[in-house]
Amino acid sequence: MKRIVVLFALTFVCFAAVSQDEKNYTVLANQIKAQVSPTMYGIFFEDINMAADGGVYAELVKNRSFEFNTPLAGWQQQQKNGGAGKIRVVNRNDERPENPHIIKVNVTSPVGYFGLSNEGFRGMGIKKGETYSFSVMARKPLKSNTTIVVELHSAKGQVIGKAQLTPLATSWQKYNIKFVASATESKASLFVWLKGKGAIDLDMVSLFPGHTWKNRPGGLRADLVQKLADLKPGFLRFPGGCIVEGRDLANRYQWKKSIGDIDKRENIVNRWNTEFGHRLTPDYYQTFGLGFMEYFLTAEDIGATPLPILNCGMACQFNTGQLVAMDKLDPYVQDALDLIEFANGGLDTKWGKLRAGLGHPKPFNLKMLGVGNEQWGEQYIERWKIFTKAIKDKYPDIKIISSVGPFAGGKEFDLLNKTFRELNADILDEHYYNGPKWFLENAKRYDKYDRKGPKIFAGEYAAQSVTTGSPDNKNTLECALAEAAFMTGLERNADVVTMASYAPLFAHVDAWQWTPDLIWFDNLRSYGTPNYYVQQLFSLNKGTDVVPLLEGAEMVSGKDGCYATACLDKNKKELIVKFVNSGAKSQSVVFNIEGMDIKSKATVTSLGHTDKTVVNSLDKPRAISPVDSTLTVNGKAVKLTVEPYTFKVIKLKSI
Repeated sequence: MKRIVVLFALTFVCFAAVSQDEKNYTVLANQIKAQVSPTMYGIFFEDINMAADGGVYAELVKNRSFEFNTPLAGWQQQQKNGGAGKIRVVNRNDERPENPHIIKVNVTSPVGYFGLSNEGFRGMGIKKGETYSFSVMARKPLKSNTTIVVELHSAKGQVIGKAQLTPLATSWQKYNIKFVASATESKASLFVWLKGKGAIDLDMVSLFPGHTWKNRPGGLRADLVQKLADLKPGFLRFPGGCIVEGRDLANRYQWKKSIGDIDKRENIVNRWNTEFGHRLTPDYYQTFGLGFMEYFLTAEDIGATPLPILNCGMACQFNTGQLVAMDKLDPYVQDALDLIEFANGGLDTKWGKLRAGLGHPKPFNLKMLGVGNEQWGEQYIERWKIFTKAIKDKYPDIKIISSVGPFAGGKEFDLLNKTFRELNADILDEHYYNGPKWFLENAKRYDKYDRKGPKIFAGEYAAQSVTTGSPDNKNTLECALAEAAFMTGLERNADVVTMASYAPLFAHVDAWQWTPDLIWFDNLRSYGTPNYYVQQLFSLNKGTDVVPLLEGAEMVSGKDGCYATACLDKNKKELIVKFVNSGAKSQSVVFNIEGMDIKSKATVTSLGHTDKTVVNSLDKPRAISPVDSTLTVNGKAVKLTVEPYTFKVIKLKSI
C-alpha cells in the first residue's frame, strides 16, 4: 500500500458544562461530499486603522507632498544656531492639479540652520543599523547656495542618523541619499535642515527603510507582508471596504489615480478619519503609494488570487449616499472594463501596454471583480445590472462579486439575496459583525442553502467581544474560537461557500478606528491575534474535498456546543478534521476513521489557554499561539483529551 499522510485539524467548541464521557465521532474518509475551493480562505484589505499610510506602506513621512487640507500638517518649522527664514505653501493647481502644493523656503540667515521637522505616523520607527533612503523633489535659483542636511532625531532629541545633499538644478529634479541609523527608536522624527542663504522649492519629501518587502525601493513594510504570506491566503481582496465607496463620490477610490508615478497619484482624505467620534483621526489621508499595481504585485508575491472591488456609482450609504445618474454611469463602467484589460490584457492593448510599462508584461490573471462594496436597495440593483451586462459581454469568464448589503439578514439582505438569485449572480458577498453567540448559532447557516444557486463569499466577519463597532472590543480567545466554530460550517458547506475573509486586517495600536482586527502593530513591531492563528490553521489545512464527520447520523454542528468538519487533501494525501473546545472543562473524544488505515504516531498542534478572555499584545505576541506535541494512536481510533478553550490540529500518517 502507498504511504499516505493523514492530517487532522481538530477543532472542538463546547460552551456548556459537559460530562467526561467519551464523545465518539465517525470520519468517513472515503466519501466525497464537496470540493473545497483553492480560494477558500483569503485576506480582506482595507485602509482603515492606518493600515496603508502609516502601516504596510513603508513611507515614514506624513504628508510628504503637502496635500493635506492643512498643507503643513505633520510638519513644524525649526531653526537652530542663528538660522532664520520663511516657509510658504505655493499652489500650482493649474500646472499640476493632481499634486498642486509645494513649499518655497527662503533662508535669510547665512549662519545656522533653518527648516522643518516631520512627526511621521505617530512617530517614525527607526532600527539601529538599518539603511534609510531619503529623497526629495527640489529646484532652486542659480544664485541660491542652499544645502539640505537630513537628520533623524530620537524622542529625546538625540541625532541618530544624518546625511547631506546639495540640489543644483533650477528645474524639478529628484535627489536621493542613503544613511545608516545609529539607534533604535519607535518615536523618531525627521528634520530637514536648510543651510546657506537662498531659496529652494521642495516637494515629495520621503524617507523609506532599505529593507522592505522583496527589498523593493519605496515598497511595503516587510514584517507586515510576511504575516500575510504566512497565512498562505487563497485571495487578496482590495482596496476595501468602505473606502471603495468614499464618504462622497469625490473621495471614492479611483484605481487609475493609484498607478504610475508616485508624485502624480492624487491624495485624498481617508473616509475613516472622522467616522467615529470616539476615535477621530483628522490626519488620516490616502497617498496611494500603495496603489492597484502594488496590490496586484503583493497578491502575486504571496500566491493569492487578486480580487479588486470597484465603485458602482454609489457613495457610502451610511454617509452621503450620493448617486451617479444612470445616464452618467458610463465612466464608472469603463473603469471596470479598463481594469480587466490592465490586469489581463496583451501588450497590444492600451492598458496591458501600460501594465508592461510599469514593469509587469505578464498578465495578472484576474478572475474575479467586485461591483460595489456594501451597497443595498433598488438603486444598487439597477446599477449592478448595467455593470454586469457590460462586463459579461466583453469578459464572460470574469466572476462578479455582488453585495447583499452590510447585514447578515433583514429586509436589505432579503431583497438583494432574492433578486440576485433570480438574476443568476455569480458570487454573493455576505458580511457579519456580531457577538460570539451569533457565530456559534449560525454554524448551520449554509446547510440548507440552494446548492445550485450563487456561490457565497463570507467577505467580512469578526466576532465582537462587546458589541458591533464598540471601541472596547478585544481580540479574545473566546471570539477566535467562536469564529472557528462558524468556519467549520463554512468548510462543511464548501460546495456553496467558496471564499471567506476576516475583517479588518490591520490596526496601528496608536491610530486605530475600529476593533477587533486581525493583526496589530506599532512603528516597529507587530503581532497576530488569536483570531489570526485560527485563520492560519484553517488556511494551511483547507484540503481539497469535504468528507463527512458524524455523531451518529448527524453533522457535528452545535449539539452540546460541539462543531466539526473534515476534508481530504488529495494532492498531499491527507485527511483534515477540525474540532474546538471553548468550554471550561476538558473533553475526551474519539475519532473513528473509516476508509483509511493510519499509523500510530501523530503530531498535535494546540491553540488555547485556561482563560478565554486572554489576548495577545506587542509585549506578549504569542500568549495565544500554536504549540506542537505528539500523540500515540491505536488502530483506527484517534483518542485524545481536548483541554478547555483549545483548538487542536492533529497530523497522522497512514500505513
